[in-house]
Amino acid sequence: MAIRGLFWLAFLFALAAVIATLGHFDAGQVLLVYPPYRIDISLNLFVVSIVALFVVLYALTRIARNVWQMPRRVAAYRVRAREAKAHAALREAIGNLYSGRFSRAEKAAREALANPANKGAAGLVAAAAAHRMRESMRRDEWLAAIDAPEWQDARLMASADMRADGRDPEGALAALTEMQSQGARRIHAQQIALRAQQQIKNWGEVLKLVKTLEKREAIHPAVAVRLRQQAAENLLRDRRHDAEALLALWHSLAASERHSPRLADLAAELLIGLNRHDEARKIVEDALQHNWDARLLRRYPDTAGDDALPLIQKAEAWGKSRPDDADLLFALGRLCLKQQLWGKAQSFLESALTLADDNEALTIRTHRALARLFEQLGDTSRASEHYRASALAMNVV
Repeated sequence: MAIRGLFWLAFLFALAAVIATLGHFDAGQVLLVYPPYRIDISLNLFVVSIVALFVVLYALTRIARNVWQMPRRVAAYRVRAREAKAHAALREAIGNLYSGRFSRAEKAAREALANPANKGAAGLVAAAAAHRMRESMRRDEWLAAIDAPEWQDARLMASADMRADGRDPEGALAALTEMQSQGARRIHAQQIALRAQQQIKNWGEVLKLVKTLEKREAIHPAVAVRLRQQAAENLLRDRRHDAEALLALWHSLAASERHSPRLADLAAELLIGLNRHDEARKIVEDALQHNWDARLLRRYPDTAGDDALPLIQKAEAWGKSRPDDADLLFALGRLCLKQQLWGKAQSFLESALTLADDNEALTIRTHRALARLFEQLGDTSRASEHYRASALAMNVV
């Protein structure tokens, strides 16, 4: 602005110099005759008068035009002021929402509606504020008031998210279904659907959604593992009365899930309850090949059925590479008990007790197994000693 002012000042000085120079050459005259009047003036004065007259007429014209347009300009100014106030209210509403002042946010959003263009954004902010205050009816009223076509995706997504957060999974899924019918399929929509399906315990859909989100790297790997296991566990429990359905589901799971000690232990437990010991044994053995786990070793003797000898041979083969594994020795002791190999059972159990160290649970189980062994042998005094030792091993607080 300062440079522009300097240019104009220089221009005016140059113009004044030109006019002063040309003013010396006053050789012309202008004669105006209007009978009976006669006016004789110099050419320079005539030119200056014409310019002055033009300036005066232009100024009068602008003044008249401004006076004529004054009502319209005042109305436009009021509209602009109202819009500016509405935009400021919308900004205030967003700030209050994220600052945790939800009541103020809703009030400011209502003021932002003075500008109809703010209806969609203000409605979403007000709905979010009402949701945070647990005012579900008012939240739904704000969402229902958003009728602009370009805001429908945002309205449905916000509605699904807030309904899932408010433990209304059916409403959330209905909003997502309506949105997806319009061709929208987004990662955030699948994340909301995952929460809703968890709430209604639709574990089949949970498993599908977790796998989809995991492929798109939209879920933390640790959370994905936990959810996959939770879904698979509940699906297995749902089929606890049908061995064929349970096995079909088990074989449909990913290898990482079949090798999970927790899931393998549950599947084996359910199959044992259905008298399918061979399938339970295979599940435990496959899982142990990939994840050596004490829980699976405790389950292994339960899969023996009527003949524990093949399992004893398998476990002894494992023992060659793990001679100091207390849990494996305990499993061998239990298998020998089933097979009524009393001497081997006692040897394995006593070795497990020696290696148990500070493993309280294993110590208690081993003492009880030895107590049952000596009961079978008719040695009640030693059985009582082990029952007493198992009770003393409990660290009761």
